[in-house]
Order: sequence, then C-alpha cells, then structure tokens
Amino acid sequence: MLFGLKTNPHAGPFHILSYIFIGGGFILISIGWKALYDAQQQHKLATSGIYSYVRHPQYDGFIAVMFGFLLQWPTLLTLMMFPVLVFMYVRLARSEEREALAEFGDEYARYMREVPGFIPRLTDVIGSRAQPPAGPREGHP
Repeated sequence: MLFGLKTNPHAGPFHILSYIFIGGGFILISIGWKALYDAQQQHKLATSGIYSYVRHPQYDGFIAVMFGFLLQWPTLLTLMMFPVLVFMYVRLARSEEREALAEFGDEYARYMREVPGFIPRLTDVIGSRAQPPAGPREGHP
C-alpha cells in the first residue's frame, strides 16, 4: 500500500508509470544510438531526427530508465543514487561535447546554440516546426 492506494503491486499507478519511463527510456536510447552510429559511419554530426530536438537523447533515455526503476523501488539507496547518476551522465555529456567541439569546431558550436542539451523546447515538440529549422539541421529530414 503506497499513499493509501490498495492495488495490485504490479498494476498500480506508480508501477505502470515506471513501465512507461523504462520503455520510453529504452526507445530513446535505441533511436539515439542508431542515429549516432549512422552519423559516425559517415564522419558527420548527428543533427537530424531525435538529435534535432536534444543533443543527448541517449542520456535522456538512461535517466528515464533510472527514474522508472526509482518509481518501482523507491528505497533510500535508489533515492540517494539517482541524483548522483544524473550528475555523472551530465558530466559525461559535457566531456563528449568538448571532444565534439575539438573535432567539428564551429559546426558543433552552432549546433549547441540551436539545440538544447537534455530538455527539448516545448515549441519544437508541439509543432511549431512548420518552418524549416536553421543551421546544421537544414536539408536533413
């Protein structure tokens, strides 16, 4: 019983929400890695598809999966480890950005200015994409 709710422990609202975060996280990881792999094969930046919304969709996916597990098992340890792991993924992303800046220079700097790191702009998500985006995203589907 959590918050006074008497439900099946595997079908309660927090458990179902955790499945959504875990499943969604794995989808983000998969889509992000596929796009990144394809771009790396061509020695190009990944700036289209999911990478036109955020620069680090794979880390968003990892964080969503961790949050989903936190919803399933909210123990003192998972509550303490979650912010530590989020901090470490953000730190890793910043390190990778420094490497990308060294490799791709102005092209990556422009991409950083135009695309948020982890949280997509609401206007991009809900449809003000009627106009083609500017910068490195031009010409990409």
